Amino acid sequence: MVGYAELVARAKALAGSGQRRVLGIAGAPGAGKGTVAERVLAELGDCAVVVPMDGFHLANAQLRRLGLADRKGAPDTFDAAGYVSLLRRIRDGGETVYAPEFHREVEESYAAEIAVEPDVPLVITEGNYLLLDTPSWAGVRELLDECWFLAPDDEVRVQRLIARHVEHGRTPAEAAEWVQRSDEANAALIAPTRARADLVVVGDPE
Repeated sequence: MVGYAELVARAKALAGSGQRRVLGIAGAPGAGKGTVAERVLAELGDCAVVVPMDGFHLANAQLRRLGLADRKGAPDTFDAAGYVSLLRRIRDGGETVYAPEFHREVEESYAAEIAVEPDVPLVITEGNYLLLDTPSWAGVRELLDECWFLAPDDEVRVQRLIARHVEHGRTPAEAAEWVQRSDEANAALIAPTRARADLVVVGDPE
C-alpha cells in the first residue's frame, strides 16, 4: 500500500527539480483528493501551493441558465477551457498567477483567491477530471508532470460523500439520492481514467 511517506517523497522530488512542476491528484468524488493534497502541502510548506480544479465550477446562475443545475459536478458543469488555460500559465511561470477557489458553504467560487507566486516550485492541483480524455479536458494531462489517482474503498468513499452533503445542508435522504444519481455517475466516468495516471493509490494512504 502506498503511504504518505512515499507520496511526500515523490512531491519533494518534483519540487526539488529546479523547474516549476505541476502535480495532479485525480479520483472519483469523495476519494480524498483534497485531504491528500493538504497533507502533502503541510510537509512541503512554502515549496508548494494547492490549486483545486473545483474553482472552475460554473456559477449557479450559469448552471440554471444552461439547465444543468441538477447535474452540478458533471464534466460539462465546469469551465474546462479556463482551467487548462490557468494550468498553462502556471507552467509557464514568471509571474504571479491568481486562481479561483470553490467554497462549499455557498456552492460558489471566489475569483483570484489563490496566489501562485513565481518562486513556488511545485503546484498541486486536484480534481475529478484531470485524466479525462475528452475534447474539453484532454489538455489537462499534458500539463501535469506527474498525476496520482486515488482509489479508496468504494463503500467508504460513498459514506464520506453522503456525510459531506449532509454537512453542507442536505438531509440524509437528499444526500443519498444525490450521491447515487449524480456523484456515482461521475465516478463511473472517472474510473477508467486511472490507466493514464503515473501512480494509483489503492485504499486510503497511511
